Amino acid sequence: MKLIYTGKTKNVYSLENGNYLLKFKDDCTGKDGVFDPGENSVGLTIEGVGDVNLRMSVYFFEKVNAAGIKTHFVSADLKNTTMEVLPAKVFGKGLEVICREKAVGSFFRRYGEYIEEGADLDFYVEMTFKNDAKGDPLVTKDGLIALGVMSAKQYDDIKDMTKKITKIVSDDMKAKGLVLYDIKFEFGYAPDGSVMLIDEIASGNMRVYKDGKYIDPMTLSELFFAK
Repeated sequence: MKLIYTGKTKNVYSLENGNYLLKFKDDCTGKDGVFDPGENSVGLTIEGVGDVNLRMSVYFFEKVNAAGIKTHFVSADLKNTTMEVLPAKVFGKGLEVICREKAVGSFFRRYGEYIEEGADLDFYVEMTFKNDAKGDPLVTKDGLIALGVMSAKQYDDIKDMTKKITKIVSDDMKAKGLVLYDIKFEFGYAPDGSVMLIDEIASGNMRVYKDGKYIDPMTLSELFFAK
């Protein structure tokens, strides 16, 4: 097992069978010690968050796979906080896909003069380049195509998959009395160019509220898995 990448919230290792192993860490993105899934740097460490992020990822990856949506998930080892995944190439130097059901966070900061905070958004999808120095700049479909990052079909596939996956997560949250405001995904592609969901689907990548109040990642995981 060889370390090939050290990420903010996970380390990536290559396996002898050609797949990769993700090791989940307890680091979270945020600023000044406050968690924010939209931030582009590690802001705090929460003991046990790697474990619950893996557990939630396994739960949703299995559900997404069962819905016929392609992901990189193969298996998980909860004891060692690791997940085996299929190899996939990232788009460009890394791309984040955000699906928003409510106007909050960076979306509201950008467009607050046009919309009220917390207003409904109909599964609004936007993409940003992973670039800490430039603050993860937004990029349009035409921009991604012009830059050679992806084809029009790949963009359309990602947008369609993002909406379907978000609905799966949102419906599960709703059944537990929780409201999903937004969620962040990453996608990659196989050698044949087909798109697949990669990375994780966890509390650390989403903003969820209960009774109008924001819920931190650890509390969210506890509420989500409560009997």
